[in-house]
Amino acid sequence: MIESLLIANRGEIACRVIRTARAMGIRTVAVYSDTDRNALHVRSADKAVHIGPSPARESYLCGGRIIAAALATGAEAIHPGYGFLSENAEFAQAVIDAGLVWVGPKPASITAMGLKDAAKARMIAAGVPVTPGYLGEDQSPERLQAEADAIGYPVLIKAVAGGGGKGMRRVESSADFAESLASCRREAASSFGETRVLIEKYILSPRHIEVQVFGDAYGNVVHLFERDCSLQRRHQKVIEEAPAPGMDAATREAVCSAAVRAAKAVDYEGAGTIEFIADGSEGLRADRIWFMEMNTRLQVEHPVTEQITGVDLVEWQLRVASGEALPKRQDELSINGWAMEARLYAEDPAKGFLPSVGRLELLNFGYEPDWLRIETGVRQGDEISTFYDPMIAKLVTHGQTRNEARERLRAALDELGVWPVKTNAAFLYKLADFANFAFGQVDTGVIERNVDELCSPPTPPRDTLSWWAEAITPSLPDKELRGFRLNAPPKQRGWFLHDNEPVEIPLPFPSIDRIKHHDGSVFVTSEGRTSCLSKWRVDGFGLLSASDGAILSPMPGKVISVDVAAGQSVAKGQKLLVLEAMKMEHALIAPFDGVVAELNAVAGAQVQVEALLVRITKAD
Repeated sequence: MIESLLIANRGEIACRVIRTARAMGIRTVAVYSDTDRNALHVRSADKAVHIGPSPARESYLCGGRIIAAALATGAEAIHPGYGFLSENAEFAQAVIDAGLVWVGPKPASITAMGLKDAAKARMIAAGVPVTPGYLGEDQSPERLQAEADAIGYPVLIKAVAGGGGKGMRRVESSADFAESLASCRREAASSFGETRVLIEKYILSPRHIEVQVFGDAYGNVVHLFERDCSLQRRHQKVIEEAPAPGMDAATREAVCSAAVRAAKAVDYEGAGTIEFIADGSEGLRADRIWFMEMNTRLQVEHPVTEQITGVDLVEWQLRVASGEALPKRQDELSINGWAMEARLYAEDPAKGFLPSVGRLELLNFGYEPDWLRIETGVRQGDEISTFYDPMIAKLVTHGQTRNEARERLRAALDELGVWPVKTNAAFLYKLADFANFAFGQVDTGVIERNVDELCSPPTPPRDTLSWWAEAITPSLPDKELRGFRLNAPPKQRGWFLHDNEPVEIPLPFPSIDRIKHHDGSVFVTSEGRTSCLSKWRVDGFGLLSASDGAILSPMPGKVISVDVAAGQSVAKGQKLLVLEAMKMEHALIAPFDGVVAELNAVAGAQVQVEALLVRITKAD
C-alpha cells in the first residue's frame, strides 16, 4: 500500500482525497500557490509545498514543479484530482518516469480517449453504440458541410480535443453551418490548440447519462451504475443524481454493459466515466442511448455514486494504484436509495452568473444530518479569488427514494447561509423545487428554457423585514414620542441596509420591556438566499443629522472627495465629503455647527459599511 501521497490539486477535491488517505493511514502532501497559502487543503495535509504564483499556469499546471515537490517530500505517489493535469497523458508519463506511482489510468488509455474522433472509432470497433455523425480525416469545410447536410439538421459541431462545453456549436440549418464551423474552430484553437472537429446528430430531447467504471491491473472492470447529469447550464453540470430517473433494469444493463466494454477497449485501470447522450423524447431506451466520450479521471459528481453504492472511490483508486485487485466483483455491487448533488458556486444568477469574489464573512451549512454530505475546500473567513473555479461546496443528499433525496436537498439549501459573496443557492433551490425536475422530466435544456424564472431572487415580505429591523433596533427612551401623531397610534420608520441596499421600513412602536438589544446585523436564510439587515447610520446622511457627531459610512463605497480638513469649523448642513456607493454619489453633511475633531476619509479610498469617516464636536 502507498504510504505517502501528494495531491496535485486544490480546493474541495484535494480536501476530499486527503480525508480518505488519512483514514487509510497514508501521509499526505499538499501543493499550493500564493493565493492558496492558507487554504483549507493546505491546513488539512500533513505537509505542504509552495509551487508558484497564483495563476494556475504558473503553479497547478506546472507538472515539473509538482513532481519536484513529490520527490523533495518523499511522496511515493501523485493523485491528480480532477481538472488541471488529471487527463494530461504527458504529465502522467512524467510521474511514472520519475519513479512515482500515478494514481490514475495508464497514459496510453488517457491518450486513446483524449481525442473524440479516435475514441469514437474505438467504440465502434468494440460494439459500443455511438451517435450518428461524421469523424473522418477530410476536414475541409466543403466535406464537413456535405456530411452535416446528409445527417440532417440540427447537428452539433464538436472539437475533437478538450471539453467543458468549449468548441461546441449547435447548427440549425445548412445556411448557418459555415459561420458556426469557423467560430467553433477559433474557440478550439484558442482553448486546445487543435482545430479538427467532428459532426454529430443533435438530439432534440437530450439527457446526459454517464456510467462510473473501474478497472484494475488484472483485467477486471466493473461498473458502479449510472448517474443523470442532465441539469446543465451552457454544458456545465448543475445538479447531478444517481440513479437516473426512468431507468429500467433492462436499459440499465444494456448501458452499463456498454460502458464496461468501452473501458476494456482501452485496457482501463482506475476510476473513469463513460458519458452517453440519450434521446429522452420517449423515455430512456437502450436503442436511443449513444456513447459521447470518456473522462479518464474521477468526476466532480462521484459522491452521488458513493452514496448509493457505499463505496469510497478514492480508496479504490489508491488500492488499485498500489497493485491490488478491485475490492468487489460486479455481483457484489448494488444500488441503495437515491442521491443528489448540487454545485454551490460563488456567482450571481441575477447578473448572468457573473463570478462573485471576496471574503466569506458568513459560511454556515446549518445542521448537518447523516443524510447530508458537504464537500468543500473553504471555511468561514476564507477568500474566494479570481484565479480559480468559484466552487464553494457540493451539497450531497441521500434518501431511500428520489423525492426524499430531492426534499432533503431543498432543506439543505434552505439552511445555507453565505455572506457577502453572492451564490447560486437560491437558483439551486428553485431548480430543486421546479415541477419538471420534481417529476423527473429532465433534459439538458430545462435550465435554458426557464432561466428567467429560476434566476428571479426571492424577496422577503415587508412584515418580515419589519420584524428583523425591530430585532436590531435599540430601545427608545420611554419619554420620547417618535412618530407621534395626534389621535393616531404612534408609528416609527427607520432606515436600514437590506443586502447593502438602503430601505425604509415601518417599525412597531417599541416598549422598553420587549425590545432585545442586538449589535451588528441580522442574517436570515430562506430558500437558498441569505439576507442581511443592518442598522444604517444615516444620521448625517443627506438631510438627516447624527446626534453624536459621528459620521459613519452608510454602506461600502468609495470616497470621491473630501471637502473639509481636521480642525476646521463647519456649519450645520455643510458638505463634509462625497461617497460613491451603489452607482450613486451621496453627500455626507455636518449634523450641527462644530469642529472637525477627527477625519479618517481620504479621496479615492474604499470604505466599509459603518466605518467612521468624520467626527464633529459641537462648537462651544
